[in-house]
Amino acid sequence: MVVPDRVWHYDRFPSKKIHGLPGRPRKDPSRLILESPLGWSAALRTGSLCRTGLLKRTFLYIKIMLLAIGMRNWQTESALERDEFFMGLAFAEAEKGCAQAEVPVGAVLVGADGQVLSREHNRPISSNDPTGHAEILAIRSASARVGNYRLPETTLYVTLEPCVMCVGAMVHARVKRLVFGAPDPRSGAAGSVLDLTGASCFNHRIDVTGGVLAGRCAEILRAFFEQRRG
Repeated sequence: MVVPDRVWHYDRFPSKKIHGLPGRPRKDPSRLILESPLGWSAALRTGSLCRTGLLKRTFLYIKIMLLAIGMRNWQTESALERDEFFMGLAFAEAEKGCAQAEVPVGAVLVGADGQVLSREHNRPISSNDPTGHAEILAIRSASARVGNYRLPETTLYVTLEPCVMCVGAMVHARVKRLVFGAPDPRSGAAGSVLDLTGASCFNHRIDVTGGVLAGRCAEILRAFFEQRRG
């Protein structure tokens, strides 16, 4: 808290004339309450500062700041809980893909109102479609549901960092935000190998949050490929 150099205390009483003499301002030794840190503490003890209202305003300012900090922390915690919830849904889709001998990657596309527009998992092997990644399928299903090839103000949750193809589809669909679980150090296009989400050559940028439930998302992939190699 910044301590002001001076706090002025003005005389409340008007000048008076005594025996016809011109009036003079009433002398008030507390006119200058604060001249130094010692004056500040003395003002607090005597209550002069309270009479000026500065102390009350200072306490109110501190209270507002504490409330603002608490609100910001609450919003951050709420956003994290929201991301973990939808990533949990994407993880459930990844488990479905694993049960079908597909690479366990799941995706969930969520609208601005929090409604789940689509849930998908990898299906390139079973569908004989090299573009059958979970992100692509989720974008297709959501576009068909809303009747628009653009998906503004949506968030895509996926358990593995998207590849170049999937990030390109997200840019074309105008997906606002990407949240992924495990990073992909081999082909990730959202920051690990490339970062196409904020490329200046595109006319759309995507906000990215990575590492949500990263441990679970990476573990299911590791276990899947170990089983395949074994």
